[in-house]
Amino acid sequence: MAEWWRDAVIYQIYPRSFQDSDGDGIGDLPGITRRLDHVAALGVDAIWLSPIFTSPQKDMGYDVADYTDIDPLFGTLADFDALVTRAHALGLKVIIDQVISHSSDKHSWFAESRTDRTNSRADWYVWADPKPDGTPPSNWPSVFGGPAWEWEPQRRQYYLHNFLIEQPDLNMWNPAVQDALLDTMRFWLDRGVDGFRLDTVNYYFHDDRLRDNPPNPDYDGPETYPRQRHVYSKNRPENIAFLRRMRALTDEYDARMMVGEVGDSGQTSIDIMGEYTAGDDLLHMCYSFGMLSADFTAAHFRDTIQGVRDHAPDSHACWSFSNHDVVRHVTRWADHATDSDALARQAAAMLLSFPGTICLYQAEELGQTETVLEYAELTDPPALRFWPEVKGRDGCRTPMVWDATEPHAGFSDSVPWLPVKEEQSLRAVAHQQGRNDSVLATYRAILSFRKNQPALRQGQTTFLDLPEPVLAFRRVAEDQTLTAVFNLSATPRSLTVASDATLSGPAHADLQGGRLDLPANGYAWLAGDITLSA
Repeated sequence: MAEWWRDAVIYQIYPRSFQDSDGDGIGDLPGITRRLDHVAALGVDAIWLSPIFTSPQKDMGYDVADYTDIDPLFGTLADFDALVTRAHALGLKVIIDQVISHSSDKHSWFAESRTDRTNSRADWYVWADPKPDGTPPSNWPSVFGGPAWEWEPQRRQYYLHNFLIEQPDLNMWNPAVQDALLDTMRFWLDRGVDGFRLDTVNYYFHDDRLRDNPPNPDYDGPETYPRQRHVYSKNRPENIAFLRRMRALTDEYDARMMVGEVGDSGQTSIDIMGEYTAGDDLLHMCYSFGMLSADFTAAHFRDTIQGVRDHAPDSHACWSFSNHDVVRHVTRWADHATDSDALARQAAAMLLSFPGTICLYQAEELGQTETVLEYAELTDPPALRFWPEVKGRDGCRTPMVWDATEPHAGFSDSVPWLPVKEEQSLRAVAHQQGRNDSVLATYRAILSFRKNQPALRQGQTTFLDLPEPVLAFRRVAEDQTLTAVFNLSATPRSLTVASDATLSGPAHADLQGGRLDLPANGYAWLAGDITLSA
């Protein structure tokens, strides 16, 4: 029970878009509480709530103005307590998003810090003098475009903001800042939360000499941020000591955990995952972006998982295919399927067969697609600034659809903050409920299957050498062996298997006479140590 997170399935809820209970067009905590039965019925183990703290909402809550209160948009502390109580009654753990690399510029800490260079919080944020010519102290860019430095005329200094101008970076070099942030985490632990998803966990520290980042010759896309190798603005070794302090805090409580979001990809991400989860005094696991790309090949999935195991053997990974920051995977991988529902079912089977902890994003269980929005409908800062080359994140954040016969698919009685369009409404929960052929039914069936298979939950993983587009691997626990096979294409594939092979679980394949036939986006679990060949 103490390490419940090791094989858990976590369901991410985007609070603005899950359920509106007060008619303002924005989802809230009472709405989430109302809909927790749906989440529990899926068979998941925990919910992760994207930010719900007091915020001006410049970045949809990732700009926190008060770390120990609920934004009125979402409700009250009493509403939060009621949600935790109901979730625990349903057997669901509760994880909250902790955004401590930066705050809102409306936070009282920053309001004081920016006034002058001698106040009690003068060094709670990252301040620096300009270069002699008045330009910023380093070449660091903001993730959202432009320089990561903003001039403050009151102090006649620049402050660092790795994200929006309204999100100044906290100065983790200051022990008082660390203490204050740990106190806010203790506040929520005392309130009964079971863990934290740590936003941008590799951004906590910056190079204290403010050295320029070198260029990244491997990128030639439309965004400015990836044009540098961010060796000085993030991923600093000083982060490790603070992570130990965080772990010591959570270890004071029973069965709590921390999962860090590592906002990098490739080898850098794997290295950080290994560093941040090594031993038993750092993070419990890291949330990887390795499978949030457009790559849908057997080699990519195999190499991502294998790479973590080879280069970060002490790490524990948390995998997902979608979240609130990327195009939904059913749309992202649409070219590899003739039917989006078939792709959605296969994605569930594949993700829930992977080793480690699994994250599902709300409406993924409905096979939800990305919403196509007009410019006038956008709210996301990067999209508003760089449209149309950058589409932004609104398309994956549109409201949950409950019943297509109700206004706005049952999300709200009022016009919602992002529109509910017909393509999304057609996938509503009510439409799929009770249908054995629905994506929702498939998710429930596979989640139930996974929960009862020690090999899928805790087994060791060995990949089988089969040609594209077939992904196959063996999961072995002490008393069980399962071989998982996936056809990652819209063309049927056949494999030769051992004559004593048997199908297990809710497979989408046919097995007869030593031949495994996988339809487009087909999948199967075979019981035992099975030999496969193309």
